[in-house]
Amino acid sequence: MSEVTERLTTAIADRYRIERRLGEGGMATVYLAEDLKHKRKVALKVLRPELAAVLGAERFVQEITTTASLQHPHILPLFDSGTADGFLYYVMPYIEGETLREKLNRETQFGIDEAVQLTAAIADALDYAHRNGVIHRDIKPENILLHDGRAMVADFGIALAVSAAAGGRMTETGLSLGTPHYMSPEQATAEKELSARSDVYSLGSVLYEMLTGEPPHMGNSAQQIIMKIVTDTARPVTELRKSVPPNVAGAVAKALEKLPADRFATAAEFAAALKNPTFTSAMTAATAGRPAAAGSRRTATTAVLAAVALAATATGLWGWLRPSPTPPVVRYRLSMPPSQEPNLNGDAPAAAPDGSFLLYRGFFSEGTAGAQLWLKRRDSDVATPVSGTVAILTWAISPDGRSIAFTLGGSGELRTLSLSGGAPLTVVSDSVVSSGIAWLDDGTIVFSRAVALGFSLHRVPAGGGTPVPILPPDSVVRFDVAPVALPGSRGLVFSRCGTATGCDIWVYDSRQDAARPVVREVQGGAAYAVSGHLLYRSGGALVATPFDATRLEVTGAPVSLADGIASFSLSRSGTLVLMTGDAGPAGPSYQMVWVDRTGRQTPVDTTWTFRLTQFAANTGWALSPDGSRLAVGLSSDEGDDIWIKPLPRGPASRITFNPAPDYRPRWEPDGRRVAFKSNRTNPGIYLRRADGTGSDSLLIVRSDAQEAVLSPDGRWLLMRVGGTVGAGGRDIVGMRLGEDTVPVPVLSTRYDEHAVSLSPDGRWIAYKSDETGTTEVFVRPFPDTDGGKWQISSSGGRAPLWSRDGRELFYLNASNDMMAVRITTSPAFVADEPAVLFRVPDDLLGMETEWYTPWDVARDGRFIMARTVADGEAGDRAIIVVENFLEELRARVGQ
Repeated sequence: MSEVTERLTTAIADRYRIERRLGEGGMATVYLAEDLKHKRKVALKVLRPELAAVLGAERFVQEITTTASLQHPHILPLFDSGTADGFLYYVMPYIEGETLREKLNRETQFGIDEAVQLTAAIADALDYAHRNGVIHRDIKPENILLHDGRAMVADFGIALAVSAAAGGRMTETGLSLGTPHYMSPEQATAEKELSARSDVYSLGSVLYEMLTGEPPHMGNSAQQIIMKIVTDTARPVTELRKSVPPNVAGAVAKALEKLPADRFATAAEFAAALKNPTFTSAMTAATAGRPAAAGSRRTATTAVLAAVALAATATGLWGWLRPSPTPPVVRYRLSMPPSQEPNLNGDAPAAAPDGSFLLYRGFFSEGTAGAQLWLKRRDSDVATPVSGTVAILTWAISPDGRSIAFTLGGSGELRTLSLSGGAPLTVVSDSVVSSGIAWLDDGTIVFSRAVALGFSLHRVPAGGGTPVPILPPDSVVRFDVAPVALPGSRGLVFSRCGTATGCDIWVYDSRQDAARPVVREVQGGAAYAVSGHLLYRSGGALVATPFDATRLEVTGAPVSLADGIASFSLSRSGTLVLMTGDAGPAGPSYQMVWVDRTGRQTPVDTTWTFRLTQFAANTGWALSPDGSRLAVGLSSDEGDDIWIKPLPRGPASRITFNPAPDYRPRWEPDGRRVAFKSNRTNPGIYLRRADGTGSDSLLIVRSDAQEAVLSPDGRWLLMRVGGTVGAGGRDIVGMRLGEDTVPVPVLSTRYDEHAVSLSPDGRWIAYKSDETGTTEVFVRPFPDTDGGKWQISSSGGRAPLWSRDGRELFYLNASNDMMAVRITTSPAFVADEPAVLFRVPDDLLGMETEWYTPWDVARDGRFIMARTVADGEAGDRAIIVVENFLEELRARVGQ
């Protein structure tokens, strides 16, 4: 017996003896128990601890007792209710039989007479309750018991009790509460006052399903169903089943009217119409699908606006308490087309809270290393890119599954984005560079923020505000990463990793504003399962251990679930996603090659292979002014740093040593120092001596500065700033070193300008812009950029680069051809027609080329490029999706 069941058994031992668990709904676990006083079998229903914590015992018991006086032959009575050791429970008779849902699952459609008879009995029960001032609010097949052919309505008034006790705080529970197929339009728009006509609509929906085999409105998500309830008219039942009598079809149509005033005033009237062969309705079966009148359309429009705003919470009290048939555990391997493949060296895809879609990090375009999010819905065999997430670093899905919070590797900003479309909203703009995000049920976001020599957790409202640390800095250098929200904003679990001691799982208690370790020596982050377990990796295995979300402590021994797990994720509804196989190399391996103007490749140094910087695909390198050395961003076991490689032979030497990523080096004109971007505590542009001596020198603190170019005379520092693709978020700014204290705009329009390249004489700036609708290469004079503008490419152009003598400009066209344009600057600027030099093969395009130029050109006209020599992916790596995993988890670990 689990620790939770033992506590419950002890708490109610003087009144009830638990025999076994019968099942579990969205909000309660149901046990078969013996009423010790009355010597009878009862159904004991215990609300989930996270829901009980939100409701509060006194208010719940007060509300639920208002329904105890209902006595009717078709109403399952309430025997008892109360609280014990933090558990909220209520007791009803134990009925041998089945639910209407179970019968529908087995038979799909009922005989017309049987369906009408059952509906009339339920209507009689509803009419009695309505006359006593009680609205059920949750009429659905799961809440109708069938015993010896007689219908009995269960959980009468429970929805009202929970709603009233919660005081509108249902979203704090974090529970997935089912789909609202039987919800009335006024419930769908979250109207506070409901009448008996709402129950009539729900009962009409149940009858519709008994007659046709499906509810009136179907959809792939709760939100989709709600919108149909509000806006669409159900098909007449006679279209789906011609044998339905006209009076029955007319009664169903009238019960399903959008406006409550157009429905039957009472459930008794509905029952009478079903039994009256002469009954007709203003909306008969023949006209049930006609367009709504103008007034109805206006009402529907208003309702739609309300539904859009409230759809995420309007489903709150549906699909709960009655035990439903245990859904089967379904496993399958995720396989996507090459252009939509997930990054198998990254994190496992994350499932929506309700499991309806997967989000994963994929590639910006096939054959490149630029990362972006992709969304694959359960009902689709293809995935689509999520606009605005190019260079995604880390993300989290909102509790309602409608939005994401994320950070970009370029800008370092924390943003939110609606998955239904629209522009991203900036939540925090200053140097986030997160290594983990959690979106809590109370509308706040916890993120891991770069601080001195590591990361620590901060919290900010999702709508924006000033981030505050949730824990004081640790006395030992630590990295607080991978936060995961617990239901009801009770707190979160996260990994606290030392520089050499590995990671421990900690839990943060938001009520006490304190944290403590709960599991030692693990790999990476953890996940919380609403079944009452923590999941984490240890020694390459997926491990689960019982965990009490109320007391925030481990309550049992760990159990190994699967071996060979590289990463995983778990949704609240129980969709487990596993990344299996060995981790493999940290990324592709490369070799530098010289490429002449015909495209012929020659290795630079056959003994040298390497991994380029991994942080958000920020690769880049540059030849020294004299061509004798190469500055390049490389990835090693120590992280991303700047290295110097002598040419053509000699070992590469590391010159930066900060734990934060350093990338995109550019030389000073005299070749003594190298400028680079760093994401350290003060993110921005730094300088370091090329021989590795001395210390780093900070030029400017600017987290969104992603490209840095020093002018040939050493006076100017040009930077590309911003990171919102396609929204004018990328601009080019500059500052005169030793003169300006802040950067000044150089190219700042409502379009994106990036990929900065200065001519060798410093008089001309080449760049890329999307102002024509496609990305093209342009040239302007510098520093007076308003003195002219020339479009160099047509039909697509990127990655511009000047020749060493300034007489040519190179760029990559849309077909991946290396293009050359002869340039004359005196007496006036003239650009000749572009000419194709060679097609750049795929093995030279294994890094980002969209935003900047990841190659350089020597004085003799040869290009120095990085050729992929190993893709870095483990051969046996796979993504496995396990749906409905929670029941299996309970069976294997215990509750």
